[in-house]
Amino acid sequence: MIMLGDENNNDLVNLDAIDRAKCALLVIDELGDPTGGPLEAVLLPSILQTAKLTTAARAAGVPVIFTNDAHLPGIDRELALWGAHGIAGTPEAQTSPLLDPQPTDYVVEKRRYSGFFQTGLLLLLNELGVDTLICCGMDTNICVKHTVADAYFNNFNIIVVDDATATFLVGNQEEGIEYMKVCYAAKVINTDEAVKFIEG
Repeated sequence: MIMLGDENNNDLVNLDAIDRAKCALLVIDELGDPTGGPLEAVLLPSILQTAKLTTAARAAGVPVIFTNDAHLPGIDRELALWGAHGIAGTPEAQTSPLLDPQPTDYVVEKRRYSGFFQTGLLLLLNELGVDTLICCGMDTNICVKHTVADAYFNNFNIIVVDDATATFLVGNQEEGIEYMKVCYAAKVINTDEAVKFIEG
């Protein structure tokens, strides 16, 4: 029996058994450029690590999918909790330019925490033949966690790249990562390991 916190939880996804042709890189809410802003120290390292992942994925032919907030002011409940952010049609709802978005990348707009909730993400993944998601982004304890939860509920293998995620709104990074490992069978690796895996 697997107990809470058992290190064996990180072995439920076997990287050697995964078909890289069925993987996608899922980048969650890495929006805008935090350089010079109040959260630069928290957000910029995650984005720079993610840039290594997007570069490797494109070179290897692994689909790159961005799930981006696209909130509707006066309608979306989330704005009452966190204030105005990621408003549809504004620069802050666009993929970070530090990730050098390409025409071959996919963008899925979302109005809730999860990239799956009432979006076209699941349809896209099915059409691409994806069964494994390499996940990164922010906030670890909110949009990343809820997206990973729905990925698990939809039977995807999950890899979380811990140093390409960031926590800045609620909870702490370590607990968020541990939760996804224990509750959603996420394989937790770092960026260097993820790049090596993507490159095969």
